[in-house]
Amino acid sequence: MEYFAGEYDVAVVGAGHAGCEAALACARLGLKTIIFSINLDSIANMPCNPNIGGTSKGHLVREIDALGGEMGKNADKTFIQSKVLNKAKGPAVFSLRAQVDRRQYQIEMKNTLEKQENLDIRQAEIVEIITCEDAGGRKRISAVKTHTGAIFKCKAAILTTGTYLRGKIFIGDVSFEGGPDGLFPANKLSESLKKNGIELMRFKTGTPARINKRSIDFSKMTEQPGDDVIVPFSFETEDIEKEQVSCWLTYTNERTHKIIRDNLHRSALFGGMIEGIGPRYCPSIEDKVVRFADRERHQVFVEPMGLNTQEMYLQGMSTSLPEDVQLEMIRTLPGLENAKIMRSAYAIEYDCIDPTQLKLSLEFRNIEGLFAAGQINGSSGYEEAAAQGLMAGINAARKIMGKEPVVIDRSQGYIGVLIDDLVTKGTNEPYRMMTSRAEYRLLLRQDNADLRLTPIGYEIGLISEERYRKFLDKKQKIEKEIERLKETTIPPSEKLNKLLERKNSSPVKSGIKLADLLRRPEITYEDLEEIDENRPDYCKDMTKSINRAIVEQINISIKYEGYIKRQMLQVEQFKKLENKKIPEDIDYRELRGLSTEAKQKLEKVRPESVGQASRISGVSPADISVLLIYLEQLKGKGEE
Repeated sequence: MEYFAGEYDVAVVGAGHAGCEAALACARLGLKTIIFSINLDSIANMPCNPNIGGTSKGHLVREIDALGGEMGKNADKTFIQSKVLNKAKGPAVFSLRAQVDRRQYQIEMKNTLEKQENLDIRQAEIVEIITCEDAGGRKRISAVKTHTGAIFKCKAAILTTGTYLRGKIFIGDVSFEGGPDGLFPANKLSESLKKNGIELMRFKTGTPARINKRSIDFSKMTEQPGDDVIVPFSFETEDIEKEQVSCWLTYTNERTHKIIRDNLHRSALFGGMIEGIGPRYCPSIEDKVVRFADRERHQVFVEPMGLNTQEMYLQGMSTSLPEDVQLEMIRTLPGLENAKIMRSAYAIEYDCIDPTQLKLSLEFRNIEGLFAAGQINGSSGYEEAAAQGLMAGINAARKIMGKEPVVIDRSQGYIGVLIDDLVTKGTNEPYRMMTSRAEYRLLLRQDNADLRLTPIGYEIGLISEERYRKFLDKKQKIEKEIERLKETTIPPSEKLNKLLERKNSSPVKSGIKLADLLRRPEITYEDLEEIDENRPDYCKDMTKSINRAIVEQINISIKYEGYIKRQMLQVEQFKKLENKKIPEDIDYRELRGLSTEAKQKLEKVRPESVGQASRISGVSPADISVLLIYLEQLKGKGEE
């Protein structure tokens, strides 16, 4: 029996990492918001690895925070180990990663939602999206309906359903309907989406077994401690002092691989039971053994799930093999000879959408007011989900407020790369963010995410006046010190040359700018302190994270100045095509000169700019030339 249960500006369907960011953004922008979860205890759940960040993903978390999102703050509150990855490489790929206390993360995020003004939380399964036609005959969202028949009217809805849509669990030859972590699946919403003309795909992902810490012999493993100096995710987090918990490293071996090969026929993945396409960059252990047959061993990280649990996560051992095979192969690893499984590994298959049905704002092109974010868009990962959730929330709110959507482009952030890749190119497998996907990654570093995006977050309304003032102060300090270094000449002296000798750097015979000294690869800003008498106090006290962040910016900005300028010139060229907007009502089928494939692809994706059109697979440079000529003709007619 149906009944009217309430009216909201925005309804968010799903309370994973995308849903949490979407709901918080809408509520903080003053909109009456409701968020639905099949089980409230699964809010912000981490059904796979309990960590936040990592290569390229750390960039996303920093960007989420710079725009006013919550993930970074919550990770800072609940992490149990912190590390900056890729420190031996260049600053473009430095990536912060934190092992977090899984349950504490959930508790903190749930509490954040519960305390948020304008936000209601409801435990319910959404089984139907209800649409109507507006005055112009366009389909638009009007309400969502729960499994108990409750109808909630809304002006906008955001689908953040994760892996729940028609979720199916596989453990060897055993399969059953289910969501992640033993929760119920959402079996009815897919049909409603199809009825509304939304095209679905079938993907799969998986997770390793969890084992009891008491059954592990850590003496046979390599300890992986956290960093001595903790770098927070959030630009607002003050200095953190916390005792960290170690992770541990062990390896598979030939015995492990033989057990896997002998039982491939019992794997759900290799046995043909799974229809969905899995993530190429996060393969199961059986997939790794088959694809990399020449490898003698594979890394397995043994990671704690939290401070108040004995559960340990086997990073690198995702599998859909049967339970008896799982135990047999795990016990071949050094230190795990007596391992006891607490939760079996499994693969999960689920429905998601073809993301090319979305605009860059993450709104469906054919359904006004309906947005989608996270794994439903074909992505994988908590960070990718949260980034999309934040942008979908911002744009749903702005649509209701009658404002233009906010679109972060590829030159502004990893968030822009992520969304543009999904919407423009689509994906035929679970999409994972990687630094190699970003053309301008030297500009899009994790350390300068606030400089790139905080002004946008402030303009949107998610950054407070106080935070913005602190940001401007930091920015001014960085710029002022860089200018001082470029203007200050140090005369040659015995003290200076001794310093250079210690650093294996060439001595100087005449005066030299401090900035020129800093450009030398072997010299750091910190090295120069002993010969730099006028250094400001905020660049001396390295016990404070804000000062460390300022110094890091100064180091990178001067050392990589030439490369940065070169990338900025490339961005200028990129912007020219991005700024050439394409009319919404253009009929590509009528454009003479376009190839048949280009017409089909352009009609499907409906790009918003020539730049976006140029990134669509199947659209050639010749097709772009035709499009540019057509737009110039329109401009000449005064129709643009």
